[in-house]
Amino acid sequence: MPLANIEAECGKKYRIRAEKMEYNTLEKAIEIPENSGETQLDFDLESKIKTIGKDGDIAKAFDIKEILFDLDKYNIRADAAIDIEKIIDVMKQYPAMKVDIRSHTDSRASHAYNAKLSENRAKSTMEYMISQGIERNRLTAKGYGETKLLNKCADGVQCSEEEHQKNRRSEFIILNVK
Repeated sequence: MPLANIEAECGKKYRIRAEKMEYNTLEKAIEIPENSGETQLDFDLESKIKTIGKDGDIAKAFDIKEILFDLDKYNIRADAAIDIEKIIDVMKQYPAMKVDIRSHTDSRASHAYNAKLSENRAKSTMEYMISQGIERNRLTAKGYGETKLLNKCADGVQCSEEEHQKNRRSEFIILNVK
C-alpha cells in the first residue's frame, strides 16, 4: 500500500528518504523511466526499539563494542569508557533494569592471580558506572578469572595478542527489566 504519491518527471533521478518515529531512517535512489505511468519504491524500515530480556547481554543487544582491558590491568581504558557510557545510557532509559557485570581475564598468569584481577575489573567497571550516575543497588559485579574463555587460548595454547585480548573483557548481563 503506497504511503505517498509524488509527482515526478520521467527520465529524472531522485533520492527518496523514509522516516518514521522509532525507526531507522532509510534513503534510496530511484530513476524514473522515460515512459512511465507509475513507479514504486519499497522501504523496509528497521525498528530502533530493541527487545531485551533477562540474561541478555546489553552490549550485544545494542551493538556496543566489547569492553576490553589491557594485560594485567583493571583500569577503564578511554575506548572502553565510551562504550560503557552507551551501556549507562541504556540503563538510564530503563530505570528498573538491574545488571550483573561479569569480568574475565585471559589464561596467562596463575588461576589465583586471574581470579583476583577479574574481581578488580568487575569492581572497577561497577565503580565507574556508579560515578556516572547508575545507582549501586542496580549493579552486581563478579570476576570469573580465566574460567569462561571465548576461544581456544587456554593454558599452554599458543595464541596471538588479539586472541588473548578477546578474553580480557567485561560483560553486562541483564538480571531484571520491568
